[in-house]
Amino acid sequence: MRRDVFQAIADPTRREIIHLVARQSLTQNAVADHFDISRPAVSKHIKILTECGLIVIKQQGRERYCEAQLKQLNEVSAWIEQYREFWTSKLDALGKFLEEDNRIPIKKTKRR
Repeated sequence: MRRDVFQAIADPTRREIIHLVARQSLTQNAVADHFDISRPAVSKHIKILTECGLIVIKQQGRERYCEAQLKQLNEVSAWIEQYREFWTSKLDALGKFLEEDNRIPIKKTKRR
């Protein structure tokens, strides 16, 4: 089953695993050593990351190494970019409105 990349980054433990293996390939045990959770729990997180295509497992002798494959994060970047463009245009329009609003003279009314 292929999981969605957004599922992978939704969990802080998985984000930390991505961060760790992005710097260097690590064995599954070395990854687990960075966390205060059980090895089977870390293994489940690694499995989800593998199913999302963010990590590949490579066998070297008796060791299984986790390697980052971060191309899938481009999907997240594209999704975020559409909202960045949307909000940038809205904030630019607001700024323009406020600039124009400051140029309009305010009529002072007489107090009785």
